[in-house]
Amino acid sequence: MKVFPLNFKKEDLVRKTMTDGNAENKQNAAKQKENEPAPELEDAKKQIEYYKDLLLRKAAEFENYKRRTENETASVFKYANGELLEELLPIMDDFERSLKHGRENTEYDALLKGIEMIYQKFSKMLEGRGVKSFPTEGKEFNVDFHDALMQVHRTNIPPHTVIQEVEKGYMLNDKVLRHAKVVVSSASAEEPAETPEDKE
Repeated sequence: MKVFPLNFKKEDLVRKTMTDGNAENKQNAAKQKENEPAPELEDAKKQIEYYKDLLLRKAAEFENYKRRTENETASVFKYANGELLEELLPIMDDFERSLKHGRENTEYDALLKGIEMIYQKFSKMLEGRGVKSFPTEGKEFNVDFHDALMQVHRTNIPPHTVIQEVEKGYMLNDKVLRHAKVVVSSASAEEPAETPEDKE
């Protein structure tokens, strides 16, 4: 218990109490301020989170871009020779026609054997580049693989079936390099013949 001198005035007592109270309030405010994080620190934490999220997003975008570019590059290399190989196909057709006529005429056996050797070599070269013919006769007509030259009525064959291959079709890997030119069966005799112009 505090003992005040006899000459202590009432005003001094009030002033002393107020001073002690203010000091205590200041101490409490200082302690509270110490416990609260500084605004600059909060801003820095928010920026760190923002840039961290941005970095993760950019890394994911780059991985997607890298994967897409690799796929596109692989596709370019896979089909790079397509135009050249397509121009070689008529030569293949000529070989096949020559072989067909040579087999029918036996007077030129030596010539036929020579042509067959060239044909086999040429076929292997095309196959090595991913070019292969695909079967058509007896298959259902499909615009993705066939070009219909005409339709012929046949009662013993289902409609829209390839009944004759006029020119072979070829694939380059999994892509059609040249459509097969075919004759297709029609549903009825009255059905008009389909021409390449009608298809376009």
